Amino acid sequence: MRKLTLIAFVLFIGLSSAEAQVRVSPGIRGGLNLSRLTNIDGNDMKSDFYVGGLVEIKFNKFFTLQPELTYSRQGSKGYYYDGSPEQNSILDQKTYDLNYVTFGAVAKFNFNGGGFHLLAGPSFDLKTDDNFGRYGFNPIDADIAFVGGIGYTLPNGLTFEARFKQGLIDIYGYDGLDYDNGNNYYYDDIILNQVFQIGISYTFKVK
Repeated sequence: MRKLTLIAFVLFIGLSSAEAQVRVSPGIRGGLNLSRLTNIDGNDMKSDFYVGGLVEIKFNKFFTLQPELTYSRQGSKGYYYDGSPEQNSILDQKTYDLNYVTFGAVAKFNFNGGGFHLLAGPSFDLKTDDNFGRYGFNPIDADIAFVGGIGYTLPNGLTFEARFKQGLIDIYGYDGLDYDNGNNYYYDDIILNQVFQIGISYTFKVK
């Protein structure tokens, strides 16, 4: 009985110590979006912003899990054809706005437990609004993306990051598996979100 009590006590102390090492801290983030849509005629980068909040769950000095809630203004610049492109009926270059509320969770891996880190994780994006209606199009309401990047965190909780976000779902819902005879749609024609992000975040100290 004494041995069982001692074992239980040691396990309790061990679990308590492990939990004590996990630190949970809230934070804010924001920065510049440089976004584009693949397979858009005359495609060019659109600059806009993202802003949101985060929760930093630091398990140890090497690994952190960071759930995020972000408002992200995305889209692209490109030419809108009034008629067929072969007829050279090109209007002015247009800005395509495609904005999302994103739910993400990135895993951060610190080099030697220092400030430099790699990050990667998924993002589920819900569309809030777009301006495609003026061109006669209607993007679907959601996207799934993969995020990867690198950053550096200062001891005061300020972090500088560069990320690349790749959408995985065609903005019109085309699955890319079958040829669409009606719209002459091939796999190479799918339109995906791509975003390069440069920004900062700040994590509040929680005692």
